[in-house]
Amino acid sequence: MKDIDDSKAPLLDHLIELRSRLLKCVVALFLGFVLCFTFSEQLFAILVHPLREAFGAGQGKLVYTKLYEAFFVQVKVAFFGAFFLSFPIIANQLWAFVAPGLYAKEKKALLPFILATPILFMLGASLAYFIVMPTAFHFFLQFQGDSSGIEMEALPSADAYLGLVMQFILAFGISFLMPVLLMLLNRAGIVSRAQLVGMRRYMIVISFIIAAIFTPPDVVSQLMLALPLVLLYEITLLAIWFTDRKARSEEQSLAPQDQAS
Repeated sequence: MKDIDDSKAPLLDHLIELRSRLLKCVVALFLGFVLCFTFSEQLFAILVHPLREAFGAGQGKLVYTKLYEAFFVQVKVAFFGAFFLSFPIIANQLWAFVAPGLYAKEKKALLPFILATPILFMLGASLAYFIVMPTAFHFFLQFQGDSSGIEMEALPSADAYLGLVMQFILAFGISFLMPVLLMLLNRAGIVSRAQLVGMRRYMIVISFIIAAIFTPPDVVSQLMLALPLVLLYEITLLAIWFTDRKARSEEQSLAPQDQAS
């Protein structure tokens, strides 16, 4: 009976620590939401900037068709900003919970991937904000004007526009994490570089399928996501080749020492 009680104690300690870590994540997210809600209009102005540039100076407008829509747009903007603001704290808390259970070698192996995750996400989000969205919005607004004798004018709602912007940023940011996932699978021995090379043609098709699902149904946006994904896949293959080569050289350098001992 005593052995059973002793085995429960470490599990209970882990659950208590997990609850503490999650509580800190929730508090960080809540404080980030309060701060971002205070500056929600300024944050929304940043998100609207690509559309404003596409319309041109003094042109275009956003509408809302429900009385509460403008308020909930600010709430969504605040949550969106709070996620980015609190992400470093949330990632740090998760790492602090997992790290004690890892060996020093495992920590050293995982650290580059943890550092690369926010960098790659921001690269994807920046590509969406600075290049893809302005290009896509210019393309969409070209359909304004006279069409078959009927005047067409773009009057996007604030909620629909915010949803489109969030879709762009999250789709590109998450998709750019593909190298981290593939490198981790390779490190874990689940897939080899040879297998990934053999899957190249399938990954090209999958990249276009992902682009078709997570971007608006226009060719321009889909190409702007699919082509970087294909390029990232090739860069990942190159990175795995370097890491495999380095691992083999380390094994060869340790082999004579093992024989000598």
